[in-house]
Amino acid sequence: MNAPHVARDKAQPVFTEGSLMRHVAVMTATGAVGLMAVFSVDLLSLFWVSRLGDQAYKAAVSYVGLATFFAMSVNIGLTIAASATVSRALGSGDRPRGRRLAASALTITTIISGAVATLMFAYRDWGLTTLLHARGEPLQVASTFLAITIPANVLMAVGMTLAGVLRAVGDARRAMYVTLSGAIVTAILDPALIFGLGLGVYGAAWAAVAARLCWAIVGWNGAVRVHDMVARPRLNAVRGDFGPIMAIGFPAIMANLATPVGSAYAVRVFSDIGEAAIAAGAVIDRVTPVAFGVIFALTGSIGPIIGQNFGANLMGRVKRALTDSFILSIGYVLFAWGVLALAAPWLIRAFDATGESAGYVAFYCQYGVVAWLFLACLFVANTAFNNLGFPVLSMAFNWGRATLGTIPFVTLGAHYGGVRGGLIGIALGCALFGLIAVAAAYAATARLAKAMEAKAARG
Repeated sequence: MNAPHVARDKAQPVFTEGSLMRHVAVMTATGAVGLMAVFSVDLLSLFWVSRLGDQAYKAAVSYVGLATFFAMSVNIGLTIAASATVSRALGSGDRPRGRRLAASALTITTIISGAVATLMFAYRDWGLTTLLHARGEPLQVASTFLAITIPANVLMAVGMTLAGVLRAVGDARRAMYVTLSGAIVTAILDPALIFGLGLGVYGAAWAAVAARLCWAIVGWNGAVRVHDMVARPRLNAVRGDFGPIMAIGFPAIMANLATPVGSAYAVRVFSDIGEAAIAAGAVIDRVTPVAFGVIFALTGSIGPIIGQNFGANLMGRVKRALTDSFILSIGYVLFAWGVLALAAPWLIRAFDATGESAGYVAFYCQYGVVAWLFLACLFVANTAFNNLGFPVLSMAFNWGRATLGTIPFVTLGAHYGGVRGGLIGIALGCALFGLIAVAAAYAATARLAKAMEAKAARG
């Protein structure tokens, strides 16, 4: 594991000094490049699938996207745990502990992601039919697509966790390379496999497998070969670190699972309305990550900033980082909303949305996007909870939004206003829980600051 060219000095805390807005902006910008490349390629994949001329394929892609979102939510929770524990260790100046935690986190990630992949593969048809009300050709296509891509979930999880370790040491550039490399592979292979080799919609599935392999390879190179931040895994260390890692990881996983659960309920409601609603959902589900990739990058990047300053007992900087993150996220959402509203006609033409499906896409771009003003704040608050030792709050807010903030709002909205009413219902539920989460994040930060001051006063 120990290479002579390792850049050990880069594994020191880098966020405890200097401009916090600059740290937030730089980490977000580099993270956004990689993430938005991935999301853009996913959008391009849908474009190629749309060229096949069968609306059932777009509906199938929507179902596949939600199932993949479920697996990725577990992976994100494990990545949060790895990044938070490693960044805290580095913030306190304990690099050997950080290396050990990184190795343990990767071992735990491999085991859990493998179990998730096994269960999803075995029960994919049950989930598609029972939970999402998929049927007919979209069901058959989605089932085969998932059979190809689900086993590669382990590669995706390992790559994501390695990227989390890179963010923990402050190497945003190499963390960006993980996702960026996968996006480049997908962009090349999608048209080659879909049309060149005649694999059709399943060409996109094999391209996704290749991209996930690339994630793991590039992440390993950065975290292990360049930074030497992954010690040799040892069973006793994994057993000892399992508790501290999963004390963050389990609530983070549960918190992230809330989003696909809430989305699954919404898809189920919209599925009963008709295939046009699901086809529109496929476009919306691919456009949204591209439009708001900066928000995903921001919430993934500020964790190490908060974690290092918390580990160094610099609570004033933690609060400032939180405020800067809220300002940056709200400003970006307003910008993206304007772009989407203007781009709606082009998106409808590009993805061959017709009739009711076109109307749903236009409505989302013009009005439904308002939900992201509050989702962005909720995501930032949840990142703070995970890195400040309150992961249960993150879980509580996400599940509250996915249940109390989704089920009654979507049900009533869809009942009285169809798909448009359901989208407005989602926005109202996000507003309720997003605003409360912001207040709770500041309250948690103030509580920790007072506790540290009291401890310092006692000597």
